[in-house]
Amino acid sequence: MEIYELLEQLLTHVVDIAILVFEFVGVFVIIISGCRGILDYIRKNPQIRLNLATGMALGLEFKLGSEILRTVIVRQLSEVAVVAAIIALRAALTFLIHWEIKTEKADEEAAAELKAAMDNKK
Repeated sequence: MEIYELLEQLLTHVVDIAILVFEFVGVFVIIISGCRGILDYIRKNPQIRLNLATGMALGLEFKLGSEILRTVIVRQLSEVAVVAAIIALRAALTFLIHWEIKTEKADEEAAAELKAAMDNKK
């Protein structure tokens, strides 16, 4: 029984460290993306929304990974419900951001095709 408790403690510590690392990386990516968004805004970069959305989606993926890891060490049903709600919310945000990225890329491609067609008419 003692080896089981040792393995459980080891797993808990490894998961706790991994959660912290994933959370840190997710926050770092979101901060860097926000700073890049500010620079893109100042430079009037037309791809500001796409760059910002891509960075936010990546940051949320790391945060979602940490929440999934958190399910490994959950002990009570009420904690499972909270973690499940957080996972659902972050997954929905990630889905919406990916949809925004897809829409933005489609708009850029349509604009490029329109410009090419206009250039060919000249």
